Amino acid sequence: MMNTLPQLRIFDWRVFLETWSQEFIASVSDLDSIPTDVVESGWLGYPGATEEQIIQVETRLEISLPPSYRDFLKVSNGWRQMTPFIYRVWSVEEVDWFVSRHHIWIDTFIARQLKPQKDTHTAEASANGAYRPHQVPDSEYLLYDETQDCSKIRYEYLHTALEISDKGESSIYLLNPQIKTSDGEWEAWFFGDWLPGADRYPSFRHMMEAEYANFLEMKEIL
Repeated sequence: MMNTLPQLRIFDWRVFLETWSQEFIASVSDLDSIPTDVVESGWLGYPGATEEQIIQVETRLEISLPPSYRDFLKVSNGWRQMTPFIYRVWSVEEVDWFVSRHHIWIDTFIARQLKPQKDTHTAEASANGAYRPHQVPDSEYLLYDETQDCSKIRYEYLHTALEISDKGESSIYLLNPQIKTSDGEWEAWFFGDWLPGADRYPSFRHMMEAEYANFLEMKEIL
C-alpha cells in the first residue's frame, strides 16, 4: 500500500546521532556500564556499513531497504542502547524478518488481543466459530499524529515486518514493507506487548526523531 507524504528534507544523521550519544552518556549515572572507549569517544554507534554490506542484506532478503534506514546504517552499522526499552539496534548483517525469530511472540500476541474481544466489533466470527481481526480502515490506520490509536494495528503486517533491533522490554523496532511512501520509505513500528500494539511512524527517521524526543522527556523527569 502506498502512503503519500511530503518528501523528507535532507537529514544529517551524523550530527543527530552524535548529539544523542553525548546526551545519553551524560545522563548515565553509572559509566562503568558503558565501555570506556565509548565514553571517551562520546559515540554509541559503530563504524558505518558499506554499500556492499547493505546490498548483501538486500539480496539475502530480496528487498530494497528504505532510504532513511539505509542512510542511518551508512553512518552507524547498528547502535547501542537507544532508550530504556530498546537495548540494541541490529547491524545490517543481523536484521531479519520478525516472523523468522519471533513467530511464537506474534501468535501469542494476536491470540491474547483477540481472546477478550469476541463480543466486540474488533473481531469478526467466521463460519467455523473462529475469530479473525477486524480490518482497520485507512481512515483509522494511516494516522501519524496524536490521534493515532496504538492498539489499532493490522495484525497481518507482523508476519511480513522486518526486525531491526533486539527484543528489549517486551518491545522491538520493526519496519513494515506493506505501507510505503512515494519515495520508498517504509512505515516504522515501535511494537510492544504493553502498549498493546505499536506506535507507528511514516519512516524510520520519523521514529528515531520521536524516540529522541521521548529520551529527552524521560531525562527531564529523572
